[in-house]
Amino acid sequence: MANTSGKAYALTILSPIKPGHINEVAHSDEIRARIDDWNFLPNSPMSQVPETYLCRFFVLDDVFTQSQGGPDFYGTISDFLAIFSDRVRLNALPREDHLQSKYLVFSCNFHGDLDTYLRGMWNAIGPELKQIWEYCYAFDQVKDADSFIAYMQQCQLKASLFFNGSTDDPLQEQLKSLYVKQEFGKFVIDHQGLPAAQLQQAYQAFIQRIEPKNLAAPSWAPGQYSFR
Repeated sequence: MANTSGKAYALTILSPIKPGHINEVAHSDEIRARIDDWNFLPNSPMSQVPETYLCRFFVLDDVFTQSQGGPDFYGTISDFLAIFSDRVRLNALPREDHLQSKYLVFSCNFHGDLDTYLRGMWNAIGPELKQIWEYCYAFDQVKDADSFIAYMQQCQLKASLFFNGSTDDPLQEQLKSLYVKQEFGKFVIDHQGLPAAQLQQAYQAFIQRIEPKNLAAPSWAPGQYSFR
């Protein structure tokens, strides 16, 4: 099914940005600067949004065509004739299309259904979302979770290609799995060459410490940038 792979969901949002300026800065550049400011925080606000696997924000200024003439007969002839005139080669290139607006793009993979995820997103970081989307068309009509869901659905594109770099299990289970994998790797390195009895005793202590069946803790924190 489009947008879904098991219980994982691929969300792509394109929100057109209003033309204009704020303090002599274009709206698109202001949005880009606000997104960049998140990089200076201890963690992304999106780490507070339940069931987020991964996500990305960026400003799309335009689409760009970079192509050559095709391998068909016409393309081959145009390449040959370009020896005499470059205009022939340029005429053989595909027609360029350009966007009428600049867009704020939000791409996200998460666990669960769309409405539940968007509601959790608004409830977790509503003020941050208002700041990022402030200069997008019609976002001034977003006042609560319901209107936010409706707005995002209007800006949604269908995912034709789905990418998910993990399973479709709930986020809490995946974070625990990452933590167990990390700690087990450390255990193997630190206990090389031990006698069997001593290794077994150390392994039992290891299992008690990491609590594999306890998803809440200890675990890998949402949004954590690297293993520590």
